Amino acid sequence: MTTAAPDLAAETRDALDADVAALRRGATLWTRLSLDQRATLLESIHASTSAVMAEWADVAATSKGLPPGHPLRGEEWLTGPYMTLVSTEWLARTLRTLAGGGNPLDGVRMDETAAGRLRAHVFPGDLSDRLIVSGFTGEVWFDRDVTMARARAAAGLGQRTPDRSGGIGLVLGAGNITSIPVADVLYELFASNRVSLLKVNPTQDTLVPVFERALAPLIEMGLLRIVTGGGDVGAYLTRHDEIDHVHITGSAQTFDAIVWGVGEDGAARKASGRPLLTTPITAELGGVSPIIVVPGDWSEADLAFQAEHVATMRLQNSGHNCVAGQILILSEDWPQREAFMDHVRRAVAATPSREVWYPRAAKRLDALRDAHPEASWSDDGRRAVIPFDGGAADNLEVVEQFAPVLGVTALPGLGQDFLDTAIAYADERLTGTLGANILIDPVAQTRLGDGFERALERLRYGTIAVNAWTAVGFLTPALPWGAYPGGTLDDAPSGIGVVHNALLLDRIDRAVVRGPFRPFPRSLTALRPASRGAFSLLPKPPWFTTARTGASVSAGLTRYRAGGGLLRLIPTMLNAFRA
Repeated sequence: MTTAAPDLAAETRDALDADVAALRRGATLWTRLSLDQRATLLESIHASTSAVMAEWADVAATSKGLPPGHPLRGEEWLTGPYMTLVSTEWLARTLRTLAGGGNPLDGVRMDETAAGRLRAHVFPGDLSDRLIVSGFTGEVWFDRDVTMARARAAAGLGQRTPDRSGGIGLVLGAGNITSIPVADVLYELFASNRVSLLKVNPTQDTLVPVFERALAPLIEMGLLRIVTGGGDVGAYLTRHDEIDHVHITGSAQTFDAIVWGVGEDGAARKASGRPLLTTPITAELGGVSPIIVVPGDWSEADLAFQAEHVATMRLQNSGHNCVAGQILILSEDWPQREAFMDHVRRAVAATPSREVWYPRAAKRLDALRDAHPEASWSDDGRRAVIPFDGGAADNLEVVEQFAPVLGVTALPGLGQDFLDTAIAYADERLTGTLGANILIDPVAQTRLGDGFERALERLRYGTIAVNAWTAVGFLTPALPWGAYPGGTLDDAPSGIGVVHNALLLDRIDRAVVRGPFRPFPRSLTALRPASRGAFSLLPKPPWFTTARTGASVSAGLTRYRAGGGLLRLIPTMLNAFRA
């Protein structure tokens, strides 16, 4: 029963109550499973996900208006079954390590940042990572007072006390990326020992049969129930007396509605600090992500490649991503600024045509069309590049558009001066703290030296990607994903807490991803002595929206993760060279 029940049909309330009751029994069962048994359970989920991976990718792509043969269908392989498979692999390794008396940080290189903060180099984890995501690395930065001994002592989170139940968690699933609900359920279970009631976003209702088969090992043991419905079902469950925790991936507006209520009553509660929700809540709420381009002396090939990189950050999943780059920040003093913008406009226009499918996104585009007549439109008016002067607060700076529109602004300065100005702009003017991207060539980064690393420290975002897109961090289970620490119920522009974090680390400050500035074969220059560049085997990453073989390579990588040996990976890697 609930303390405040919205108007739901009696049979719907009864069914939801029965699901919660079953989960209460499952919560008790979970406390009786050993760490090895839990690792075996993860391996079972890996197998059941492998069995439905092709259907998963097909249903997801079809639901987003991508017909068979569309070149962007690979997105649904990578952000659906691939992400789920690697998540179960990483978590299973963590559980086996703990079961054997080890520590998740065993074998992980630890050092300090330029500002003296403890850092763990957690990615790549094995040879597969080094091949599939060649040239990319991932770091976890800890809170300032965390020592190596403290980090190791806390690593494992809930799995350090597996007999303590975290109760029942309500997971309000995301509507845009199909692996998010699954990853959130896994994190509830393994970080906090909480079984989950997953309410699927209506945009993903067609995937429920796939989720039920992929997650059958959890459902059969009473550790998970999956339900559908609208806001009335969500409201009923958030106020349910038997729910011990709520996690949502969604918008700040939905978060406020859950925590404070809506309309004048909600505003009054927020003003007085009396939340409607009394259950603890964590959330991932998106934000306005910057793409900071540090000026340098770029070749024509550099300009073209990084322009495609920017287009990918904005247009993957038709821009319906909390991780999408929304504001491109350039130096007004960079001699190559206009040349780069020419490449960006061409790359945005050259990305394969697709529908703007997320609810209300088309209306946002209409509003921007009226507000910014200077915009450059492509794909029959479904995507835009919008320059703005960064003077008075612009809607592009303060509202996550969740649509294929890229804002572009220019700030003064070169070198360290520009970087410092851009970081201050991103921290102070842009809504949210989820993810920030920086593009910088190796020569410019070498010149800045520790000044660049210290600048990263000042950038207040949960994930920072250097010569990479923050989505690489999202797709790397070993890295935490969430807002920069400090979100509260009344001020959580990008949310509270983290997910993913497959090493189950505590007291995390941020994740940092680093990638290659140049693709293969131009990445060979990174092998020169004293070069700060990263070598990569990838001519073009398969997640680039302009990768010609992205769909087939993404499917091949997922099939490899499902159980193919390294020899079976060779044809897919060769195919990647045709991207």
